[in-house]
Amino acid sequence: MDFTSGLNDRQKEAVLHTEGPLLVLAGAGSGKTRVLTHRIAHLIENKKVTPWSILAITFTNKAAAEMRERVGNLVGENTVRDMWISTFHAMCVRILRRNSEKLGYGRYFTIYDTADQKAVIKEVMKMLNLNEKNYPVSSVLGTISSQKNQYITAEEFSASAGDDYKNKMIAKIYAHYQKKLRENDAMDFDDLLLNTCILFRDHKDVLEFYQDKFRYILVDEYQDTNGVQYQLVQLLAKKYKNLCVVGDDDQSIYGWRGADISNILDFERDFDNAAVIRLEQNYRSTQNILEAANKVVAHNQGRKVKKLWTENEKGERISILQMDNEYREADAISEIIVNGIENGDYDYKDYAILYRTNAQSRVLEEKMMQHDIPYRLLGGTRFYERKEVKDMLAYLRTVANTKDDISMKRIINIPRRGIGASSLETITRYANVQGMDFYEAAKLSKEMSILGNGPATKVLGFVNLVEELKEIAREDDVKVLLENIIEKTSYREYLRQTEGEDYLERIANIEELVSKAASYMETSEEPSLAAFLEDIALVADVDNYDANSNSIVLMTLHSAKGLEFPVVFIPGVEEGLFPSYMSMTEGDDKVEEERRLCYVGITRAREKLYMLYAQQRTVFGRTQGAVCSRFIKELPIEVTNLEALERKRQQPSRPTMQPISKGTSTSGMTRGTSGQTRGSAADYFAGRLSIPAPATKTQKDGTMRLNTAYTNPLSPFNRQKIGSNKAEAYKPNTGLAGKKIENLPKVEDTYEQGDKIKHKMFGTGMITAVEHTEDDVFVTIDFDKGMTKKLSARFAKLQKM
Repeated sequence: MDFTSGLNDRQKEAVLHTEGPLLVLAGAGSGKTRVLTHRIAHLIENKKVTPWSILAITFTNKAAAEMRERVGNLVGENTVRDMWISTFHAMCVRILRRNSEKLGYGRYFTIYDTADQKAVIKEVMKMLNLNEKNYPVSSVLGTISSQKNQYITAEEFSASAGDDYKNKMIAKIYAHYQKKLRENDAMDFDDLLLNTCILFRDHKDVLEFYQDKFRYILVDEYQDTNGVQYQLVQLLAKKYKNLCVVGDDDQSIYGWRGADISNILDFERDFDNAAVIRLEQNYRSTQNILEAANKVVAHNQGRKVKKLWTENEKGERISILQMDNEYREADAISEIIVNGIENGDYDYKDYAILYRTNAQSRVLEEKMMQHDIPYRLLGGTRFYERKEVKDMLAYLRTVANTKDDISMKRIINIPRRGIGASSLETITRYANVQGMDFYEAAKLSKEMSILGNGPATKVLGFVNLVEELKEIAREDDVKVLLENIIEKTSYREYLRQTEGEDYLERIANIEELVSKAASYMETSEEPSLAAFLEDIALVADVDNYDANSNSIVLMTLHSAKGLEFPVVFIPGVEEGLFPSYMSMTEGDDKVEEERRLCYVGITRAREKLYMLYAQQRTVFGRTQGAVCSRFIKELPIEVTNLEALERKRQQPSRPTMQPISKGTSTSGMTRGTSGQTRGSAADYFAGRLSIPAPATKTQKDGTMRLNTAYTNPLSPFNRQKIGSNKAEAYKPNTGLAGKKIENLPKVEDTYEQGDKIKHKMFGTGMITAVEHTEDDVFVTIDFDKGMTKKLSARFAKLQKM
């Protein structure tokens, strides 16, 4: 069968090159998934490769599911069942389930999420008598994760710490943390990869089995691999070298979490006689958008040269909008969206707002709500991280693995059973002395007089419940088990008594979990409690993105990778924000990664792209000046609105526009045949040309300004969306909501981690972190509606519950 029909020449070449190492440099929107799926189909149907000899690795469950479906459409669903198409983590779990005993783990080991990891770290630090102020839990966990991602074990990290006292102490925490995980028969996400490498290293027979099994290996998004993923690929492909990696070094944006761009840049060094094929034809964006992306990323030195091109139309120019502050910025975005909807040009789902940091979402969300624009926030609290859902999962994990002390301690007193912290401490001490797990000690709490008669009776009541649930679990019906947990613990009544007005939403969440279990039981070929928990543990945020939901999307630029939208807004394109201040202080490599992130943002847009920057922005409660990012200056002016605005400015009949910088010399630039001025946007900012503020209304002084709801409360847009509630015009030298910086409101209350809070706009939530500054208090709140916010206590009008 011909699986190259409809492909361009480079795509065909990649599909047909089946033997030996191959690097496919696939630019954004160049059809790489089509190449991968057609290559797999060609291997099976034309090269007669058995499906179980093919391993295809992706980075998200969503991508794996899409690839599995598309391959199934080409070769049949039954054939796909014999293939391994999965993420790195899912692949490693599958290998470890068969071989974990060789590493000293049980077959049904638990997979810990971030919250579980932090709980273990806190236990270890308490045992070592270390202060969390000196060793912040998140920082320690980040260091441990970084070591694992580089394939560095606790022993190796300890040996390399040298005389650095802090590293020596973190190495000690790392070692005890791993010991505790092993005692709990648990692994964290990084362990899934690291332990598979260790398994291959220490058990050559296992490695040889999988080398012989997977004679053809395909890896998507290879630029995102870290050190341990690199080792896994190298080990598996070492024998037959039929390795095809697909990726784009220009989209390597995850260095902060361990991704190593050198893995893709050095592929030809790692594999002799490696073929390289460049996919440069883009099927997504307009010519203007691609030209902008090409010119920006070309400023990077550490890259493989490629240039995206398309047969699509030239398209609209990129709109660069200069705003007074973040409030005007959000208003401008709102007005553009509403106008597009009212004109019938787009649906809400066609718009995406992509920002550099999560903190930017607050003002944007407020404006979306103010203007009745439906939106979804990606990257907030995930469904499986909500308290009531985690409680249910902790019950399931306890039933599946009674060695999992973290899960057991979470729910031993939920709902309340009168088991106090002192009882838990006493059982824990006994377990540590006797070398047993917490559950074993709990079962002996009365028999061995570990606790007094009253507390022991309560603990044994919990033990009996777990034993009863374990009997039910033998039926391997997760839905039935979950329903029994909810019923036997009276969990709905517990929520009604403890969650106030939000209890119905909490109950809806656990019912949604039951629905998930029901769906799992219907679709899984071999359902089991362990497999269900594994399925949930491997779900990623972006996998939950629903492209059919008719609402605009707010997310970080990092989260947007792999997605595309007709219209994209990138706010906050300012020096110190994008690129971030940290990257600017850490060297050219970090700035280059920020530039790649900009490239990713630009290439998410299919038809229209808006890049916005403010002249001042409020950061940590303080208003400060801001300047346009270098990334805007690197754009070619002929693909932006700047050139057209400059031509208007030069026409005598037009009013004079307010320039950002003075001077109109055009030295050093060339003119095209049509007579328009050419060059880069940097020419405007260097003073060689003037750039007007984006405008739709002429002021009395002859300048032009963007006509937004805030600058013009009586605009039709504002009257329709806000009615008689006239918004206050912007006042210079003012901060949030127009309040003068020198006259800040007082912080009316004290706040602590764990406080229950109510916010007028976001509802109820719990404080997870408190940060004191010189003149304010910032609280991080996990809201019950599934979002996490960092708010100023001075301005947020929080109500303690």
